[in-house]
Amino acid sequence: QVQLVESGGGLVQAGGSLRLSCAASGTIYSTATMGWYRQAPGKQRELVAAVCPGGITKDSDFAKGRFTISRDNANNMDLQMNSLKPEDTAVYYCNLYSPPRIEHWGRGTQVTVSS
Repeated sequence: QVQLVESGGGLVQAGGSLRLSCAASGTIYSTATMGWYRQAPGKQRELVAAVCPGGITKDSDFAKGRFTISRDNANNMDLQMNSLKPEDTAVYYCNLYSPPRIEHWGRGTQVTVSS
């Protein structure tokens, strides 16, 4: 059974930084992709960034130049967020996807950016 536990959320002023972490445990296949998603109130959950097997990363347009995703060999994943904006306020979720259909989610961590 895979478990994903996020940490590092909180309240920060616009222009500030936060670092989110996701600790993964359980059976994780080498083909798994890990990623961060976020969901703001009244909006759909959206991809922030993901890191694929082999280290290839994918960033959403709003994350480029501000957010950096990283993953270590122990399947821990971080998201360094800089230059935060009020519109970045959301619950951030850790995701693990093992093709073709296995997907796991963490419970999420709240990020609030004040103006």
